Amino acid sequence: MAPQDRLNASLLRIETAVPSPQHAAPLLRIEDLSVSYGRQDVVHGVGFELGRGKSLALIGESGSGKSTIARAVLRLLPDGTQASGHVLFDGHELLTLPERRFRHLRGRAIGFVPQDPGNALNPVRTIGAQALEAAALTDEPNAARRKALILDTFAQVGLDNPQRVYDSYPHQLSGGMLQRVLIGLAVLPRPALLVADEPTSALDVTIQKRILDLLSRLQSDMDISLLLITHDLAIAAERADSLVVLKDGAVKEAGRTSAVFSSPASAYARKLHADVPALNPDRYASLRDPGFRFIGAARVAPKIEFNAVTKRFSVDGNILTAVDDVSFSVPAGTTHALVGESGSGKTTTIRLLLGLEEPDGGEISVAGERLAGRSQRSLRAVWRHLQLVYQNPFTSLDPTWTVERLVREPLDRFKIGTPKERADEVHEALGNVGLGDHLLTRKPGALSGGQRQRVAIARSLVLKPDVIVLDEPTSALDVSVQADIVEVLLSLQAKLGLTYVFVSHDLALVRQLAHTVSVMQRGRIVEHGSVTDIFDSPRHPYTASLLESIPSGTSDSVSVPQLESRRTLREERIA
Repeated sequence: MAPQDRLNASLLRIETAVPSPQHAAPLLRIEDLSVSYGRQDVVHGVGFELGRGKSLALIGESGSGKSTIARAVLRLLPDGTQASGHVLFDGHELLTLPERRFRHLRGRAIGFVPQDPGNALNPVRTIGAQALEAAALTDEPNAARRKALILDTFAQVGLDNPQRVYDSYPHQLSGGMLQRVLIGLAVLPRPALLVADEPTSALDVTIQKRILDLLSRLQSDMDISLLLITHDLAIAAERADSLVVLKDGAVKEAGRTSAVFSSPASAYARKLHADVPALNPDRYASLRDPGFRFIGAARVAPKIEFNAVTKRFSVDGNILTAVDDVSFSVPAGTTHALVGESGSGKTTTIRLLLGLEEPDGGEISVAGERLAGRSQRSLRAVWRHLQLVYQNPFTSLDPTWTVERLVREPLDRFKIGTPKERADEVHEALGNVGLGDHLLTRKPGALSGGQRQRVAIARSLVLKPDVIVLDEPTSALDVSVQADIVEVLLSLQAKLGLTYVFVSHDLALVRQLAHTVSVMQRGRIVEHGSVTDIFDSPRHPYTASLLESIPSGTSDSVSVPQLESRRTLREERIA
């Protein structure tokens, strides 16, 4: 018997924790839900229904109330929170259900897939030890059968070597494997409802597709209802039967996916639609046009050149070639993207560019000057004109410093100008990213995510560099904030003639932002060219697989008939 067959046979023996009084009734019904943290109201009068075997997506930016609603369903609201209204699960009111009775539902009838597997799993315990806790919810008394059930579950969620995963610690597995582990643990007791909170936001596009395919398959195979929390309208449109659009804790729009997606009625839903890169690939075409002219100018010298660059590392006595014979050039005033899955060599490539690693072979030049063999003092002069914007604005800025000190620090370190001149430079840098002087005395904790990343960009601009390396600069941001940051970056490039090296796993964003792209796989560049050529006519199978993983709508919006067809097929499988 195949592993998945044994799993299904075992799961069928497990009765759901709460019998259904009316099979035709919605599994989850939320009526007039309001939640406040102290005096701060965060959810106001929210209501929606989720049918059995159906999927519903809660979408909206940070602060819209998505996670608070999920916590209300899971009974994980913090102490002191006030909640009113009704959360009905299979006809049972959850808000007033005693904790002793709800404890029997949590995990058994209502499963949860959190956003960050790195924080959700205990780093000092093996996966198997933590999986046994989930297996205990099946009420299977035999220890050997519980372990077999875990291994079968791991096999069903696509983990190739279940025993190795079982014996591993979290740090020994990739992000995609850890997310599959969390999904496996959530579906192990065969819950009627699965709540998935941004389950793919930190994953590569190909891993994201596999995880979403897995959730869709488990939903149909096990007749699980899926409550998907996401800020990505493209993912929601492709994966959910119905949508609820939230803003500031209130429902702005709700209905079947096809209707909300094709003809959004609210201004906010229309803005969300416009902000999704996969649905609007040419949104910033006019801002990128100057860069395309630079590419076409044959006499323009490259700002950055990689020529047959190789970098090797010794790992556990073995030689790992992280960057293998990499060559590309970036014309001044353009954006070059490095794309590929985790482990493809993107990060090592930019570390070589920044002088943080020495290449074992080949040459790297910036503005015609070779980086190899330079003294620390000489490299310091290069770094003034070569700046980096980190991935996460929540960790890249010192939380104890004010905005004014954060942006001024590079000027202080390079001893540039008088105090008055430095203050003027800080003012100019903040103005360039759309921030006012009223933020100068604030610390990062008093800023939004978008404001923090604007501060990080201003900090990189204050030295007036020629080249800025953008390492996943928007991956920690909501899609609406991301759109604002992209517009800032392209406007600055058009105004100042900046050259960008953009590292990202978001291929839809790459299409919006970049002029040229190098596709990396296992340390090598497998395809290189203009964004238009690569995206419209990929030649390498790996590139094609990456592009196929982008949520539908990258080149053309998903049509209503396509969406309806997908919904119908899933409904037929469930029936």
